[in-house]
Amino acid sequence: MTARKPHRAVMAELLLLAAPTAIRVHSDGSSMAFTFATVAELRAWLDAAGLNAPDLLAAERERTDHEGRPVRSMNAYPTWHGWEIYADAVEPVDVSPLDSSTVTALTGLAVA
Repeated sequence: MTARKPHRAVMAELLLLAAPTAIRVHSDGSSMAFTFATVAELRAWLDAAGLNAPDLLAAERERTDHEGRPVRSMNAYPTWHGWEIYADAVEPVDVSPLDSSTVTALTGLAVA
């Protein structure tokens, strides 16, 4: 493990490289959590920080959130400047518009 940079210096570098929506230093004193608004922003930070290596522990999936909406999520667990990092992003999945026959059927129901 590399020598650990002070968390203030790591946060400053993070803010220069990316725009996370949340940063938390865990009470264990050895880990931090970063939240990004989109999977693309998380990936861009991993690239800019030089962390997007083949051996990076990361997972990406599509699922439904607690309200039943489709979302895409990504988690990554790199070590950066001596800190264990828990990085995540959750974004809505674009839902395709209704096809014309469904719109026609719904319109018929709505005006009945």
